[in-house]
Amino acid sequence: MDSAWINRDLFPFKSRFIEIEGHRIHYIDEGEGAPILFSHGTPEWSFGWRDLVKGLRGQYRCIALDHLGFGLSDKPADADYSVRAHAARLEKFIEKLQLPDFHIIANDFGLSISLAYAVSHPERVQKISIFNGWMWPLSDDPHYAKAAKVMRTWLGRVMYKYFNFPVNVVMPAAFGDKRKLTKEVHRHYKMALPDPASRTAAYAFAHELLDAESFWADLWQRRERISGKPFLVFWGMKDAFVPPYELEKWEEALTNARMVRLENAGHFAQEEESERMIAELKQFFH
Repeated sequence: MDSAWINRDLFPFKSRFIEIEGHRIHYIDEGEGAPILFSHGTPEWSFGWRDLVKGLRGQYRCIALDHLGFGLSDKPADADYSVRAHAARLEKFIEKLQLPDFHIIANDFGLSISLAYAVSHPERVQKISIFNGWMWPLSDDPHYAKAAKVMRTWLGRVMYKYFNFPVNVVMPAAFGDKRKLTKEVHRHYKMALPDPASRTAAYAFAHELLDAESFWADLWQRRERISGKPFLVFWGMKDAFVPPYELEKWEEALTNARMVRLENAGHFAQEEESERMIAELKQFFH
């Protein structure tokens, strides 16, 4: 995918590519030190981690990939875009890069995609920071189920594929302070999913809200494999999409977690509270 549209003042990183399952996966690999693996959700890509990477690369090796179908990675129409498949590809990515023991920072769908690796290989993952995401089935919660059912209709498909609904509608609505989603920042999310053919993966996630039940149920059942690890949990308290009540599940499950409530941030906390998050992460990973 052509990247001439990227503002290199905002995203001043070298693009790297690796082949996974016959497809090119884009990633950035910045800095030296203990590795931190960043795993994004929808409709995001490695661009969303830019401020955290800038703040952490002086002390850590920051690796942020674009999951298949997002950002500058390939967007094949016929790929498996289930969270289970994303998790399998991420494991191959980790092995191909021959990452030593590493830390994780993840949000949204990227949270379960990366923690699937941690649950299966707890000895390889050191510390984990998560925010505004889940790792349990969602179908019993009307908050998700109602919206997910709409997205599965022809109307939902049109909204996603032809009107770029998650970028043009959901993303602005998900900010606590909408002024922080500037036109220039927003453009980088729009250009990463520029046409209907490029939005297949984002639309697949809308289906996964209900279809990934067994994947999330299995992970949640095995959460004790990582529950004793050091966790730093941020939460954008103005998140209308993954509501603050979900934080209670993490509080009950994680015995060694530090909880940081970002009172004025929404779903994309790293876009709104990067300075606070960088300060906390430096202290956490030290």
